[in-house]
Amino acid sequence: MSTPQEPVLLEDRGDYGLIRLNRPAQRNAMNGAARKGLLQCLERARGTYKVLVITGQDGSFCSGVDLKEVASATQRERELAPREWVEVLLAIRRHPAVFIAAVGGYALGGGVSLINVCDLAIAADEAPIGMPELGFGMYPAMAGPSTQMMLPPKRAAWMVLTADRIDGRTAAQWGLVNESVPLADLEGAADALAKRIARHDAIALSESKRALEMIPKRITELEPGFDYAMALNVGIRARTTVQAEGIAAFKDKA
Repeated sequence: MSTPQEPVLLEDRGDYGLIRLNRPAQRNAMNGAARKGLLQCLERARGTYKVLVITGQDGSFCSGVDLKEVASATQRERELAPREWVEVLLAIRRHPAVFIAAVGGYALGGGVSLINVCDLAIAADEAPIGMPELGFGMYPAMAGPSTQMMLPPKRAAWMVLTADRIDGRTAAQWGLVNESVPLADLEGAADALAKRIARHDAIALSESKRALEMIPKRITELEPGFDYAMALNVGIRARTTVQAEGIAAFKDKA
């Protein structure tokens, strides 16, 4: 069972699971224990939840890699920390569940990359979002590429080169998140969205998530995209009866 002292908590919300980063004193920065805990939560949620909401604790979402831990680490540990974070980010992209980032506060550096690998994101209007890495003489190794793949070049460049923070409203206008809401409404908005998505068939959801990853990132032309999509639906029909049931229900209404 999870205890309040654990750095990452998995909460059952009935229709979906909620993963809560639980290091509020460190603005939910990801140390080694938190990275390991997040991977463990992903495995525990596999096959149980169709939708997972990731959020933070006490006014923060995720402030990236724990720099205090990095400062006291050996050279080998410093090299391993970003690789471990990449492992977490890729595990989210490869997970069958649909992920929703609920950004209630600070999302800095690795916190931005966490937003980017989630399928959907809702931010509080005033949530500070940014990449401070250039101030430390670094290019944002995870937040940079993932943001550059999502935003128009000039907007991505603004975030990387100024190291300035934007708020949730701007993030929504730029397309970094789907929408922003007042902080008091964030939990309810994430809950409603998670429940709406969770109504759909688990296999159809996971395969649709896979298609969103493939097109246009890997399949960039229209005809191969159509071929991939039709083959995808054949595969869904082989694994679940949801398509046949939906067509039959529609026919009965006609």
